[in-house]
Amino acid sequence: MIEKLLVANRGEIACRVVRTCRELGIATVAVYSDADAGALHVRDADEAVRLPGATPAETYLRGDLIVRAALAAGADAVHPGYGFLSENADFARAVIGAGLVWIGPPPEAIEAMASKIRAKQLMGIEPLAEDAITEAELPVLVKAAAGGGGRGMRIVRELPDLKSELEAARAEALSAFGDGEVFVEPYVENGRHVEVQILADAHGTVWALGTRDCSLQRRHQKVIEEAPAPGLDGELRVALAEMALRAARATDYRGAGTVEFLIADGAAHFLEMNTRLQVEHPVTEEVFGIDLVALQIRIAEGEALPSAEPPTPHGHAVEARLYAEDPARGWAPQTGTLHRLCLPAGPGLRLDTGFTDGDTIGVHYDAMLAKVIAWAPTRAEAVRKLAGALERARVHGPVTNRELLVRSLRHPEFREAGVDTGFYDRRLPELTRAADGTETAALAAALADAAARRRGAAAGVTARVGGWRNLPSQPQTRRYLTGGTEYEARYRTTRTGSEAVGLPGVRVLDATSDGSVLLEVNGVRRKFEVSRYGADQVNVDTPTGAYTFTEAPRFLDPTAQPAPGSLLAPMPGTVVRVADGLATGARVTAGQPLVWLEAMKMEHRISAPATGTLTALHAVPGLQVEVGALLAVVQEDETS
Repeated sequence: MIEKLLVANRGEIACRVVRTCRELGIATVAVYSDADAGALHVRDADEAVRLPGATPAETYLRGDLIVRAALAAGADAVHPGYGFLSENADFARAVIGAGLVWIGPPPEAIEAMASKIRAKQLMGIEPLAEDAITEAELPVLVKAAAGGGGRGMRIVRELPDLKSELEAARAEALSAFGDGEVFVEPYVENGRHVEVQILADAHGTVWALGTRDCSLQRRHQKVIEEAPAPGLDGELRVALAEMALRAARATDYRGAGTVEFLIADGAAHFLEMNTRLQVEHPVTEEVFGIDLVALQIRIAEGEALPSAEPPTPHGHAVEARLYAEDPARGWAPQTGTLHRLCLPAGPGLRLDTGFTDGDTIGVHYDAMLAKVIAWAPTRAEAVRKLAGALERARVHGPVTNRELLVRSLRHPEFREAGVDTGFYDRRLPELTRAADGTETAALAAALADAAARRRGAAAGVTARVGGWRNLPSQPQTRRYLTGGTEYEARYRTTRTGSEAVGLPGVRVLDATSDGSVLLEVNGVRRKFEVSRYGADQVNVDTPTGAYTFTEAPRFLDPTAQPAPGSLLAPMPGTVVRVADGLATGARVTAGQPLVWLEAMKMEHRISAPATGTLTALHAVPGLQVEVGALLAVVQEDETS
């Protein structure tokens, strides 16, 4: 029996494993990088061991240090979670060789399926030869052989781009998984991503636990998942289950795994088999009423699955991944303090997260803050419940994709189960457009709150009479920034309090210094909650969404403004490379990639804003930069 388990991971999945271990009476050990010393998974575990590493990103890839930590802490088992070393056969062997229990499939099964190249070959599929690809075979997909989560993946639509995209994919895969091997396969446009959860014991029983649809993706990374996959006919469901079972039995599989497919024109195309727990496993747990982590542990202890056939599924579950990113700005990851993360309580709602109020979102790891899961008897009810919970959630801090998730869940294509992997390519502009009128009302709430707090902080006669004067006064002006747009808003202090100026259809009915604001918007009363953090961040939670404003200073220093043609870092990160031969004085063309930044395990390309001459280059590989750091300057050609 396992008495103490080390979780060889971080964040949400580490917290998830710790939670199940606590329910089973198993003590837990966390490992952490220097960047994670105060992280939630470290605080949740019974014990924790620091892992020294060259960089925070490399720390969790040091299998030797993790095994040493497990032995030092007296653990008798290791759970790898997902990502990092979860599909590394050598790490599994090292754990087993140290006399520890490995919570995962046999190393031989990992080797057979964890490499996407070898997995395809096992299923009778050969990847494309890199040096023999022609225009006729485009588009193609460059894909990392190890790992997942969209890292190390690139779509190539133009043959001249193939070489650079291969290099970028290799660099990203090496950074994320410690393995830079990539391959090329045909890219299927607008297919559906459907997968089958499997679970196998050492006594010959294999379960196929229904299907999951993970088609709603950005940058090849899943955003919303659901179980069961809607709209599949019975014959196709049976075929998917049979292929998944065949893949498991062919490798003498044990533990949890997932077999992934692309569905196009009614046919299933094998993608890969992930020999680990998936991020989206909660939707399967909710539908089947099981704990996959607990079953993983029991299988590793030698127990048999409780029955020859899996449990009967009930209802429908949907999961949304809440990311610290700005979808309207190329999915740019965001960093900073997460001041508040609160989901409304209710039956059928679940929050899996590795963060809590006050935690810092850094640049070294994935941008996912949490997974929000809803279960209901029907798909329509589950989708509605999840959208409502996200809308009412309090998420204060860096920009997130919360509003995008709500709009995606309520989009007709999603409600009718018609989305494919190209959904965001088609719909992102409309899904990130500001809602008519709502932003104005939120702005009015921020103004009213500012006036109320100012009155509350005032002293003497001014506080007692509300700042009222016998003569009309000029309105007070405040400037707010949100989503790259600047708003100038005005309010006037009156005998009864304050009123917004120039905001049609909005009237302030009440505002208190504790952040409660009551507005009348086009004749309808609405309650708003305003929260302030630091000197300039203002969060406004409305009945139909939320807004984050940055209050701009009243006076700007013109010398602090960037020069025309400046390339500024859109996020904190590390410069991983610059374009070959790039130097001061070089000629560049508009849109030409010049610098690559790595943030949150993803590469981000910084391109020339115009055609001209590079007059300054400050970016060098290895340089750590903050948001707004000057990377380079391009002097645009003059036009006659």
